[in-house]
Amino acid sequence: MSHASPLLEWRSDEIPISTRFDDPYYSADHGLNETRHVFLTGNNLPERFQDGFHIAELGFGTALNFLATLDLWRRTQQKGAFQFTTFEAFPMTPDDMIRAHLQFPDIAPLAQEFAPLWASLLDAGQITGADYTLTIKIGDARDTLALWDQRADCWFLDGFSPAKNPELWGQELLQQVAIHTTDLGTAASYTAAGFVRRNLEAAGFNVTRIPGFGRKRHMTLAQKETRNAK
Repeated sequence: MSHASPLLEWRSDEIPISTRFDDPYYSADHGLNETRHVFLTGNNLPERFQDGFHIAELGFGTALNFLATLDLWRRTQQKGAFQFTTFEAFPMTPDDMIRAHLQFPDIAPLAQEFAPLWASLLDAGQITGADYTLTIKIGDARDTLALWDQRADCWFLDGFSPAKNPELWGQELLQQVAIHTTDLGTAASYTAAGFVRRNLEAAGFNVTRIPGFGRKRHMTLAQKETRNAK
């Protein structure tokens, strides 16, 4: 099945750059460590892991966030399986994903395990293993998220820079994120842009700003209020 091209080029043969949004797919400082700091630690993982835990994500990109999550799940010897649902408008080709993963020897065994599976994910929309179910919703998240019939325990908000991809950080979309989040569920993002934090607050999240990763001074954490919190 063909999908809209992500239009990318490679910087120093190591970092994929979206020419559509003029933004890298992961930090030049160390993309895997950024994922661990922002999305895993930011959402208080692995402490919150449990069988059936559901993570949702805006921006699948290279699949690095999923691989880092599965790596953490296995290293901490969790029981059962987690769900991971990701929303992506312009999926990378399997070859480009595999090329990106070569930069992260920490997860080389996982990268090798999944290399033959990416094409199936893009064709079927879902792959399942003993300890995970990975689902991808391809298309504009402003359309696909509203049609989703599940809720996530936490979110990885990982679209391209809000200055270059404002559509993925707009008030209506973040309202849908809130609707599709369990009570007291969380969200984390590398960005601390003011309008993003305000949109999260307007959607019903309690928002805090903490130190970011690498050259980013700050990042954003958010927790959804309960229905009767106010």
